[in-house]
Amino acid sequence: MQIPSGMQISLAGFRAQLAKAPDKLYVVSGDEHLLSQLPKGNWIGGTTSYLMTDKQGGLTTRDALFVQNLPSEGPSSWAISVYDENTIWHITNHAPGNGYTFLLIPAFSDVHSAYGQDAPHYKDIFIHPIVGWVTGVHLDDLGKSTPKVFNGKTGESYDDKAIACHVCLPEGKAAEVNIVNIFKQSDGPDIRFEADGFTVTGCFIDGKKTNFARWLTDNKVDTQLPLIADYCGVGINVSIRDIDAMASMVAFYAPVFEGKTYRLAKRVPNYVSAFKAATAGIGQNVPFSCNCVLNYLYGKLEGARAGLPGPCTFGEIAYQLLNQTMVYFDVVDVEEKERKEFRGVAKQMAYA
Repeated sequence: MQIPSGMQISLAGFRAQLAKAPDKLYVVSGDEHLLSQLPKGNWIGGTTSYLMTDKQGGLTTRDALFVQNLPSEGPSSWAISVYDENTIWHITNHAPGNGYTFLLIPAFSDVHSAYGQDAPHYKDIFIHPIVGWVTGVHLDDLGKSTPKVFNGKTGESYDDKAIACHVCLPEGKAAEVNIVNIFKQSDGPDIRFEADGFTVTGCFIDGKKTNFARWLTDNKVDTQLPLIADYCGVGINVSIRDIDAMASMVAFYAPVFEGKTYRLAKRVPNYVSAFKAATAGIGQNVPFSCNCVLNYLYGKLEGARAGLPGPCTFGEIAYQLLNQTMVYFDVVDVEEKERKEFRGVAKQMAYA
């Protein structure tokens, strides 16, 4: 059985696949009780109960795995590193000269916070392709169990450490990391924050200082819509996690950054149609993709086919931490990547 781009599979089915093709490299998502029963092998994994599948569309399950086959040249071409909040900054130091890093981080952990807030400042972060996701739990289990990451080589699991697989690629090949964002900025107002962080109290609305929690409440803002800022030409979402009226504080699923100008997103009338339009030109056989569990929930995607197959996650990683976004990556010929980059620059110049 081949797993070219990812598929839903049973525990027994993936055990058989590991025995049949032990030298391949896999990333596995599923419930903790399934991942903990897997034999040691060339895989890394993370917990989630939410999937986007080819056959059933959006699926909430505790009884199936989702397996994606990561491109590699065999076991000698990759290495696994484990990081905590004090060492995660080394990730770019360990990245291959030509290749990619696949990163899994448990949600709500200190290493999750550290990476989310500091990754944009890591040395050479945007030179080394990093892709992956933030692991989660079934929403019924929030507060009862913790998100986990698994090192299949050793059989170890962690709820307080991140796992990274650094993969070398052969000469002439390159990793290409992409995001699909179905949200666009609204017309305003401009929102700016006083410091980087996952929580805020004060902000500036069109230059006027105010309390952000009170402003959201007073204006009856739909908190299912993310804030969006322009990060070097790319629209990046920051989703609202909670409004604490007593503390006058707002918590986010990803950090906001001082110096960035945010705006609320426009409403998306139909998530399925929006993802269908946004992914129309993307091949279905990319090695990896994931989507945000917030899109899954807010877009009512259970049973619907939206975007590419993959886990629905508590955060997405495309170099830095993202949320309410779909992320995918592929391995392409270097010449093809250079042509795409040239066309992108030409397009920007045409609109300048």
